[in-house]
Amino acid sequence: MPNIRHATRAELDIIIDWAAREGWNPGLEDANAFWAADPQGYWVATEDDALAAAISIVRYGGHYAFLGLYIAEPAYRGRGIGLALWKQAIASAEGRTIGLDGVVARQDNYRKSGFAWSHANIRYGGAVDVTEPPGTHLIDAAPVHAAALIDYDRRFNPARRDAFLHEWTKQLPSRRSVVLLRDGTIAGYGTIRACRDGFKIGPLFADNETGADLIFRKLAAGAKGARVYLDIPEPNGSARALCARYNMKPVFETARMYRGPVPDLPLARIYGITTFELG
Repeated sequence: MPNIRHATRAELDIIIDWAAREGWNPGLEDANAFWAADPQGYWVATEDDALAAAISIVRYGGHYAFLGLYIAEPAYRGRGIGLALWKQAIASAEGRTIGLDGVVARQDNYRKSGFAWSHANIRYGGAVDVTEPPGTHLIDAAPVHAAALIDYDRRFNPARRDAFLHEWTKQLPSRRSVVLLRDGTIAGYGTIRACRDGFKIGPLFADNETGADLIFRKLAAGAKGARVYLDIPEPNGSARALCARYNMKPVFETARMYRGPVPDLPLARIYGITTFELG
């Protein structure tokens, strides 16, 4: 039987490298924010002290968790190690609604574990050539915005994400976050980060389509014509229209599924989810 335990911070770096190898295109500096979200949210299975499989089940608040980064090393696949790890991780979140973004082909397997389909999330990508919009209502996120930004983010997620957002919205050489202000109140925000391939924008939350477009252009201008990816909830027609407007095409699809009560999220104002790994 494999040894199943919490991952160390150094092992999270390895897990993210595995995700890159699988073609999931993680950000260049995702690990610190991932770890801050829930240091006890990452699990590994080992055999003979070698990493065999990994999974994350990051807990937000007392009632919600998100499952991701479910990967087995190729040499250890087909031996039940991943399934044992899956069961223990699920058990660690007992009593919580659990969300995941799973590849479409695995939907039936997830249903067997009690997950129900909610909607599709579609990754759009393309070389985006835009200039930053003018005006002073779009500004870089700063510590002074932290409390209001976290409160705003809560409208779009089943639970608060204080620790995660403190790291995720830091201004880094590979990452930029901006807020849209209307009369001093946050009306939207977004983050762009450099990835193994191009850039990803996420989250992209806004009160309306006009605000989402402004934030998108503000962020995408920094990519300087490189490929930009945006993961949108398929039911949001305005998000699909935004992608079409900037010649972005569908490149990947996941199934958003939940085990437990389905959160009532404002999909019409979610123009880009944060990550497929952490929700």
